[in-house]
Amino acid sequence: MQRNTEILYRDAQIVTRTNILKGSVLAENGVIKAIGDIDTGSSEIIDCRGDFLIPGLIELHTDNLEMNIQPRPGVIWPSMTAAAVAHDVQVAGAGITTVFDAIALGDVRENGLRAKIVADSIKAISTIKESGLFRADHQIHLRCEISSPDMEEMLMTHGRSDHVRLLSIMDHTPGQRQWSNLDDWRNFHREKKWTDEEAQAILDDLRDKQNRYADRHRKLAVEFARQQNLPLASHDDTTAADCEQASIDGVCIAEFPTTQTAVQSAKEHSLAVIMGAPNAVRGQSHSGNIRTLEVAERGLLHGLSSDYVPASLLQAAFVIHRRLSIPLPDTIAMVSANIADLVDMGDRGEIAVGKQADLVRVSISDNVPVVKQVYRSGVRIV
Repeated sequence: MQRNTEILYRDAQIVTRTNILKGSVLAENGVIKAIGDIDTGSSEIIDCRGDFLIPGLIELHTDNLEMNIQPRPGVIWPSMTAAAVAHDVQVAGAGITTVFDAIALGDVRENGLRAKIVADSIKAISTIKESGLFRADHQIHLRCEISSPDMEEMLMTHGRSDHVRLLSIMDHTPGQRQWSNLDDWRNFHREKKWTDEEAQAILDDLRDKQNRYADRHRKLAVEFARQQNLPLASHDDTTAADCEQASIDGVCIAEFPTTQTAVQSAKEHSLAVIMGAPNAVRGQSHSGNIRTLEVAERGLLHGLSSDYVPASLLQAAFVIHRRLSIPLPDTIAMVSANIADLVDMGDRGEIAVGKQADLVRVSISDNVPVVKQVYRSGVRIV
């Protein structure tokens, strides 16, 4: 996506990686050429009228595609292409110009949605991306559910796609990590109205699969990431031992650690801590885990992910800035530059000369950031 023209974004509060500057940004052929007090005869001028101009957001892990594929329990949207395009509109509208669509390989749930949609999801993303019809730049984040019997087959089948840019290791077996508290697990599935005997039978089956598959699948995923030169993330680390194992495995990203112990251990093992943006906006986790604001306040937060609410990514950056008095350039970096560094996308993620002109114009209404315009490589997409 490239536009062969000059665009001047003037009268903006420009959020760079280190400062907020009042002035203009000049983009040419999709690349930032100058920042500051600029006088030019550009073919197009965007008057920002004092609004913030921030870099396009980078989303590392979103389940939003799944939300469009299954908008209601038991309802599968008939067109994967339509679901993917709707998802794209939502993330672009949230100011996200680069998105890693999280696709799970395997599912701990019997007859779960995730195992059914892998091939069609990847095909839809790849086809639409290659046709140039997406607004945002879509990459694929494969989530390896290591306790699932079919994870290995799925990884071998889909892991070598050119669009796969990130691998993560997860284990949603109840009794550890996200579901350390079994009552939380039961409450999450309360609509299924299991009897105690049914819940115990399901739990026993899941633990049996974990014993049979988890360790071998973890090692397989780690080796696959090494061979394919893919960055590797851990998921829902809970204990210091979880983080130590992640470090041994070559993990560089700790996604959604669930406890203060795990957050601190991740930092000690040089793992970049990524927390949920919805958690920051709501002030708490939906499953009783550590608060994102607490992690940020302790200076341990490296980045944010919108997880299941695309609009939360931008909101969280402003919430953390406002509530904790962390400078806005630092919180914006948590959803842009810091993420770009983790996934080797040095061509984007900040407003700087030579970087891709991924830009978002943002106004503030009642302390809420409102996306007004979004540009990717100098082309307006919202």
